[in-house]
Amino acid sequence: MADYTGTKEFEGATFVKTSFKGAKLRFSDVSGVTMRAVDCDGLDIDSHDLFFGKLIVNGVDVVPLVDAELNRQFPGRELQKAETPEGLRAGWVAVQAAWQETVDSTPPKLRDAHVEDEWSLAETLRHLILATDAWLRGGILGIEQPFHEIGLIFTGAASMGFDMSMFREDTPTFDEILTVRAERQQMVTDFLATATAELLAEERTNPWGGGDDWRPTVGDCIRVILEEEWAHLRYVRRDLALLS
Repeated sequence: MADYTGTKEFEGATFVKTSFKGAKLRFSDVSGVTMRAVDCDGLDIDSHDLFFGKLIVNGVDVVPLVDAELNRQFPGRELQKAETPEGLRAGWVAVQAAWQETVDSTPPKLRDAHVEDEWSLAETLRHLILATDAWLRGGILGIEQPFHEIGLIFTGAASMGFDMSMFREDTPTFDEILTVRAERQQMVTDFLATATAELLAEERTNPWGGGDDWRPTVGDCIRVILEEEWAHLRYVRRDLALLS
């Protein structure tokens, strides 16, 4: 199977009567791709950024439909967009309850099991620890080195120049993960308990840096945490269903 990692040779290309059956695209840019008279039976698209743009299928923008269906499947998910302290508090309670249900119902034998190229439940919880560290401890509170050593950073971070020395190389136990996860969950709970509309409107610096001029508000940072929680809950439930 050919590997086209990192290539840009297909930008603007035209493919006619070409078979992509069974192909996999990961961390790739397919924005602006036009597909006409194509066989798409079983086409599986998963994009965390789906809700920031359009996806046109047979002339219909399906993004609002997907968003509404996910809100139906995950009650409380719509509150990830909340603008008020009360809404964000309610959203946090909802997603934590949903996560608790998933953790409690997962058999021990599946905690470290994973679908090919995806994280396990244990690894996902480690990533959510990192997400909370980045956006609450780093983005909102401005802690210079906000990361816990068992956090799991996104794929490819080392090649992008991120300092990996702060993270453990060995695999923590599930109990260790749950302990740190609970600490981070409580940090968010405590922060939201006293958050005001004025505080949510304050600007902060993007904890991941980057070349843009985006200065997220405190509210934006909390909404990113909520988005991470709901997105990864969906991934985990999807994969656990396959593994079961």
